[in-house]
Amino acid sequence: MERAGRLFAKMDFPNQLEEAETRARAAWPIAVGKKIARHTRATTLVRGTLVVEVGDLIWQRQLSALRHFLLGNLTRELGRGVVNEIDFRPMPKRRPPQAALTVRPGATPVEGIEDPVMGLLYKRSRGSRG
Repeated sequence: MERAGRLFAKMDFPNQLEEAETRARAAWPIAVGKKIARHTRATTLVRGTLVVEVGDLIWQRQLSALRHFLLGNLTRELGRGVVNEIDFRPMPKRRPPQAALTVRPGATPVEGIEDPVMGLLYKRSRGSRG
């Protein structure tokens, strides 16, 4: 049975599907397995180097030690010359959405609505700017 990556290389697809970056990002979870894929995300392919965001510095250090093994798996999935190196980078911290604690200067609170943002939305829906 032939691997999907090899079959795709032989087939004629539209340009969007055969882009090396798209194929490399799609092959990453297959090449590394479920556990590693949960803690990483392949983001971009720059001149043969796949940039992979990792959960933290510990994951970065551990995966750097497995780099050659992971490169072999990617080569087996994608074929030679697509990914030549892997660059592991810590993921940027994501901030959760935050509620507004105060009303914008000049905005008057709406009677009966405690949340300042909801009050502003209510006023705008009624046609009065505030």
